[in-house]
Amino acid sequence: MGKFSQRSTEKELMDDLDCSGEELAQTLRELKTINKWLGGNYVTTTGLSKVFETYPQESYSVADIGCGGGDMIRVMDNWAKKHKKQLNFTGIDANRNIIDLARVRLADISNISWKVQNVFHEDFADEKVDIATCTLFTHHFTDSELSDLLKSLKSKSRLGIVVNDLHRHWFAFYSIKFLTALFSKSAMVRNDASLSVLRSFSRKDWERILQMAGITKYRISWNWAFRWQVIILF
Repeated sequence: MGKFSQRSTEKELMDDLDCSGEELAQTLRELKTINKWLGGNYVTTTGLSKVFETYPQESYSVADIGCGGGDMIRVMDNWAKKHKKQLNFTGIDANRNIIDLARVRLADISNISWKVQNVFHEDFADEKVDIATCTLFTHHFTDSELSDLLKSLKSKSRLGIVVNDLHRHWFAFYSIKFLTALFSKSAMVRNDASLSVLRSFSRKDWERILQMAGITKYRISWNWAFRWQVIILF
């Protein structure tokens, strides 16, 4: 299984910040369904819960980094309302077309602001939040880029960071490759879904990257379906 021994550096189609139109809309619809099927959304909400336990307060500001179509913000908002937590969200993505779609898709939720912003831009950390969340976002970056990203998120966040991303594993790779070949109508999803697994992480990858970023206070836990939860507390 040599292809799974280290992270792939091949770029996904989704990495094109100019991608737009029906192909993008179809991709976002399918990704929402895939994530619902595979049940990985709880990794983010349980991560938030652990930050709340450590730092109890009446309300929290949450920046969802690489928010895409806003699906995880809706999940977090529904979860917060169910548990009577007051959350105010900022959805951040570098693709203006995606932010425009997210704004429409979540128009019924009032406690969200939207920003087209590059996480590596010098003004990214200017507006502080309590917690930064990243769901299926961090695998888009090389180790070096991700180290810089974590440093930037640390500067932006007062309390902590919650990361939810994939475990690089042969079963996850072949399973999603089979499912998307069978059901997906999106060329982007058929290309990117399995490639995302190849670009994702082992536990040792996370430990190495966190060390590169100078972060020593963290928790890494494995969750179904092939997800890593990384919680960084300050």
